Amino acid sequence: MADAVTICECFARDGLQHEPEFVPTATKLALLKSFAEAGFQRIEATSYSHPQRVPGFADASELLAELPRQPGVAFKATCPNQKAVQRALDDADRGAGADELSLLVSATENHTQRNLRSTRNEQWARVTEMVRLAGGRFRLVGVVSVAFGCPFEGHVDPGRVVEDVARFAELGVDLVTLGDTTGVATPRTVADMFSRLDRARPGPPVVAHFHNTRGTGIANAIAALDAGCRHFDSALGGVGGHPSKISYGAGLTGNVCTEDLVSLFDAMGVETGIDLDALAAASSACEEALGRPLHSMVARAGFSGRPAA
Repeated sequence: MADAVTICECFARDGLQHEPEFVPTATKLALLKSFAEAGFQRIEATSYSHPQRVPGFADASELLAELPRQPGVAFKATCPNQKAVQRALDDADRGAGADELSLLVSATENHTQRNLRSTRNEQWARVTEMVRLAGGRFRLVGVVSVAFGCPFEGHVDPGRVVEDVARFAELGVDLVTLGDTTGVATPRTVADMFSRLDRARPGPPVVAHFHNTRGTGIANAIAALDAGCRHFDSALGGVGGHPSKISYGAGLTGNVCTEDLVSLFDAMGVETGIDLDALAAASSACEEALGRPLHSMVARAGFSGRPAA
């Protein structure tokens, strides 16, 4: 495969869901604009989560209505249930909706109950109905959480994850994301998973979504790259993880740092389409928005071969 990858910038959704304080809509819009200008073709913008459960996204419809639309840039919203898809449809009818919707399942029963308040069978039934409701009006992204290990059940059978990817493929989704939700994957388990998927496919492209909880996120991303993966999720500053009101997980639960991932890919000659100067500016803007230094090593040291700002 060509040495080119697509990175979805997840700061504004997966990143901000971990923040205890609401980030103003105008601030989010300015950040999303900077992400698009940096060259990201896929950007996770918000979630249609219940505003009482995840109040940081209570402005989802307002945000989507004001998004800085640019040719070739797709904005994504997460949909946990049918009501969320209906909200996405209502926004789309007003000409202000998302381009992509994420539909969620978990690879284990306990995580499904804690995160989605249903059983796996119930959630798969919901997802099937959500695909029907979406009616082909959005690019659909299936998400398998805790794909490499569960905080409640421990080891996850890779065969079950392969089956979940196949179920999403049967529903006709455009991409399937594998989430290492609490950062327990290793390069070996990543290589094994992608090898299994390669043998089981054809199917939709798989997105690698790693968390850096145990400092292995970048290593896992390179293992996925070597295994043929060309789609990645990451978040500027390595923020995020799980909603602030959910108690599972410990340590640094956030995503792989976009700055660090792009810097490494760039140094390896892997094309990302991201402008490094614009990315550095977006990184600084994210730290300013949250009022603290974030977790990117590159934000401190500078991109390879370039001095820090």
